[in-house]
Amino acid sequence: MPTPYRPKPSRPKNNAGQNRNLRKEDKGPKRNERIRASEVRVISPKGEMMGIMPTQQALDLAREFGVDLIEIAAAAVPPVCKLQEYGKYLYEEAKKHKHQKTATRVKEIKLRPRIDSHDLFIKVRRAENFLFHGHKVKLLLQYRYRELEHPEIGIATITKAIDGLMHISTRDNEPKRSGRAVVVGLTPVQQNKRKLVHNEAPGQEDEVDDSAVDNGENDGE
Repeated sequence: MPTPYRPKPSRPKNNAGQNRNLRKEDKGPKRNERIRASEVRVISPKGEMMGIMPTQQALDLAREFGVDLIEIAAAAVPPVCKLQEYGKYLYEEAKKHKHQKTATRVKEIKLRPRIDSHDLFIKVRRAENFLFHGHKVKLLLQYRYRELEHPEIGIATITKAIDGLMHISTRDNEPKRSGRAVVVGLTPVQQNKRKLVHNEAPGQEDEVDDSAVDNGENDGE
């Protein structure tokens, strides 16, 4: 007797590709209909504050401008959203992070124990400009051999330089003796707290430091 025909049960559709797309969609900030807050604070495509409004109204504005509604500060109350093309937003964010990673450098400022007050002021001004632009600064005070007889003079000099930069930086460590040198690192304060005291206006960001300067370290005195 022939075996009766039994249709094979249909297999569930493979949604793996769809799930992958959803996972890709979940990366990055929420945008458009994925924003769940009932109201948002909106920034225009030109960066102008447009105020707080219902999320649906903000979505209507995004369609009117032909852009996306992107949640850029989810923790704020209400969340802050920007009207901008999503692709352009991702490009600008990637460019900003790349600049932040490459921009911060350690700038070296060299001092001598008996540097005169005018030259010390110039050094402090240069260090302040580096810190204003977000660079770390390493103060390096170098003794000649005969100057090691009075190390307190060098400590007083580097302390004076540090004190002149405390408005724009925090000290990474106490001035530390290393051979014939005293070294201290300075880190700039947050950008919105930086102010210039010794410079009337910011100088060039890429100004050269003293790292290539022979300040008498190899004079053998």
